Amino acid sequence: MSQAKQFQAALHDWAEVFMKHSMRAWMSYVKSQKLSLPQFNVLLRLYYRGSCGLSEVGSHLEVTPAAASQLVDGLVQLGLLERAEAEHDRRAKLITLTGKGRTLIERGIAKRVEWTEGLTQHLSADRREAITSALKHLTEAVRKLEVETETA
Repeated sequence: MSQAKQFQAALHDWAEVFMKHSMRAWMSYVKSQKLSLPQFNVLLRLYYRGSCGLSEVGSHLEVTPAAASQLVDGLVQLGLLERAEAEHDRRAKLITLTGKGRTLIERGIAKRVEWTEGLTQHLSADRREAITSALKHLTEAVRKLEVETETA
């Protein structure tokens, strides 16, 4: 097997294992909070991208405005989101993550990466250093690829 094929196979194997553990942690956390994946997805969207209108929530989830409104209403009732009038248009509602919602997401993120702490204990310092270097190179290559794709 060529070196390129070995690299691709190793990368595929790692991605599969990483996603399995990462998603298992997400799913477990979401269930423990008694939330649905779409609800959690809305919270994540607001956490990473900030406040938005109801139409953006619907577009993000690819659901009707009525479905987005119902989902947001449930999260408002749980104290995870709040609705406010948009400054530019009082008829429009701006949806914002509350402090409780932000804390919930931050705890979820911590749970998602918790298993990596255990992983590091199964690697020697030399291996961790080599993997850190390799991951930096991989991240750099992905960013270059993204730029090339965006300009194409």
